[in-house]
Amino acid sequence: MLSSTEARLAVLIDADNASTSHLEALMNEIATLGRVSVRRAYGDWTKPQLASWKSVLLPHSIQPMQQFAYTSGKNATDSSLIIDAMDLLYTERFDGFCLISSDSDYTRLAQRIREQGLMVYGFGKQHTPKPFMQACDRFTYLEIFEEQNKNSDVDFYDSADMLFSKDNQFKPMDVAIALVKNAIATMADEHGWANIAPVKNYILKVEPDFDARLFHYDKFSDFLKAYPRYFELTERYPNDNNHKVVFVRNRGSNLLADAELTI
Repeated sequence: MLSSTEARLAVLIDADNASTSHLEALMNEIATLGRVSVRRAYGDWTKPQLASWKSVLLPHSIQPMQQFAYTSGKNATDSSLIIDAMDLLYTERFDGFCLISSDSDYTRLAQRIREQGLMVYGFGKQHTPKPFMQACDRFTYLEIFEEQNKNSDVDFYDSADMLFSKDNQFKPMDVAIALVKNAIATMADEHGWANIAPVKNYILKVEPDFDARLFHYDKFSDFLKAYPRYFELTERYPNDNNHKVVFVRNRGSNLLADAELTI
């Protein structure tokens, strides 16, 4: 039975800018975010480039939305998806939108949805422009699903600099650790401890595309446990119940100070 508090989501896919190779893993990921009541994929289905989509639409209950490319060089799919998204937004039936595309043309759409108080989950390739990623509450690289399925030889440790400014002089892991340390310091109590859930949420507000899986860790807590030099973890059972809550604090205060990392 579905929870009455489960988020109601609309999934809108720009089929012109997405592939089917990771669709099953993508939909499984979205299922963890809430209940999907609208699933639409946009494109010109008369084009051979979208032939691979036709066999996966029905199994995933995705409705194909036809948009002819009337003018060469103009992306009619973008406009069609944006118009439908706004129509759905005004119904006030949804708690969030999942936008699957690597196109920066959806940046303003993501911003507008968030202005309405709804969550925006973005999914796209690593070459997705930063403005679109930053406009989302959370952004997930599609290559992560390929890596999980062993269908890709992408080394996310080496390519994780996509998370941050390309001109950053520090290694991706150094920057990631500094980002986490800053989040812990911001959310910590007077003893330096912070619940890891608010810490992760804070990080995603600063860097929506931060994902522990980029560094080969399944969960954020696994990322923290892998670096005991920087982070100390403890488990608590607040309110005398059996629900475990993990807390973290920075180990020491000057471990990265000399590096003068800038988030």
